[in-house]
Amino acid sequence: MWKKLVDYYKIPESASEPRTDNARFKRIRLISFLTATLGYGMYYVCRLSMNVIRKPMVEDGIFTETEIGVIGSCLFFTYAIGKFCNGFIADRSNVKRLMSTGLLISALINLALGFTNSFWLFAILWGINGYFQSMGAASGVVSLSRWFDASNRGTYYGYWSASHNLGEAITFISIAILATHFGWRYGLIGAGVIGVAYFFIMQWLMKDTPQKYGYLLDNQASKKNEVSKADFNASQKAVLCSPAIWVLALASAFMYISRYAVNSWGVFYLETMKGYSTLDASFIISISSVCGIVGTVASGLISDKMFNGSRNVPALVFGLMNVVALCLFLLIPGVHFVIDVIAMVLFGLGIGVLICFLGGLMAVDLAPKNASGAALGVVGVASYIGAGIQDIMSGLLIEGNKQVVNGVETYDFTYINYFWIGAALMSVLLTLIVWNAKPKANCE
Repeated sequence: MWKKLVDYYKIPESASEPRTDNARFKRIRLISFLTATLGYGMYYVCRLSMNVIRKPMVEDGIFTETEIGVIGSCLFFTYAIGKFCNGFIADRSNVKRLMSTGLLISALINLALGFTNSFWLFAILWGINGYFQSMGAASGVVSLSRWFDASNRGTYYGYWSASHNLGEAITFISIAILATHFGWRYGLIGAGVIGVAYFFIMQWLMKDTPQKYGYLLDNQASKKNEVSKADFNASQKAVLCSPAIWVLALASAFMYISRYAVNSWGVFYLETMKGYSTLDASFIISISSVCGIVGTVASGLISDKMFNGSRNVPALVFGLMNVVALCLFLLIPGVHFVIDVIAMVLFGLGIGVLICFLGGLMAVDLAPKNASGAALGVVGVASYIGAGIQDIMSGLLIEGNKQVVNGVETYDFTYINYFWIGAALMSVLLTLIVWNAKPKANCE
């Protein structure tokens, strides 16, 4: 049984004979890339579904703000562990099968949660969801490393990173519509249905390695894509021994605090502090996701074409943009639709670039090619520990600063503002520390 499972997820054997029809290679690569990119967007639908329905759940008396924060953190903490583990596993796996498996199980959990009221069952299942969610990013990045060489990896990594924002936009719009018209449970059920449907599409269209189809990315004599266990171990050890990768991981962790502050609590904040409806608040937050697509796509092109592959200057500029956006969003009181929209435009552009650079590409640049999954795993574990701490702290601070005045619940977000904006500033400072970091092949 165990052997069959291992064999199912093994990297497929290379074709016996090489192929040289470049047009077919590009077509297969493009279809696989687009399938994986949209597939990771569907992962986000199954990850962020609960963020849209937090206030309706509180209003229905299902959970308190603190309980929702704890539930949300369960996903982040298991995601952090899973992203670290699955980053190393993805380097050695059939990424098509690994990625589709994670999406299917995540979708089924969303379906089950649509029929759940128990806090403990919700927290456990949402935590399990977090682990299987972690199969998506590692598989996607490893797939990129297998299908694209260093000359265009940054550009396509930017395209692929747009999947985050695409998934967020689909979530905030579709789940809000379902929850508004049918109730919060249908937000979770709808996410599950979307995920299951795309699982079958991924099975049909996504490919694992070019070598399986007889294609090589370079002119090396070897026809094999297999790498020895010793080579894998040495490369992954080099990742673990790199101080620069760990500093990038910490910078990403603080960035993820600000990212998921808005993604997890942004709708709630606009509803409680500014009086927007669930649908209107979700629309405003979705603007950041749409603009994030522009940011991620442009990020790879800008760094590859304008800065010769360097990510430092764009990372600094867009990190500061993230700080400015949060200040506009949080520090200007009252309902100002135009300002809120501008804030989300800037936030989306900033976070879109930072997810691409701090969330993976800068670490991948510093890692050996056959350890890109491990590099992503190191960054991922730190990032989602940060996101998990954020959800717990935010839930506690929100409920702890809630008052009931004349029967109406009112909130004070003062300390939340310090927490979220301060995290964005720390991310910028840590990025500066690794400004001139260079790749290292070993732990010496």
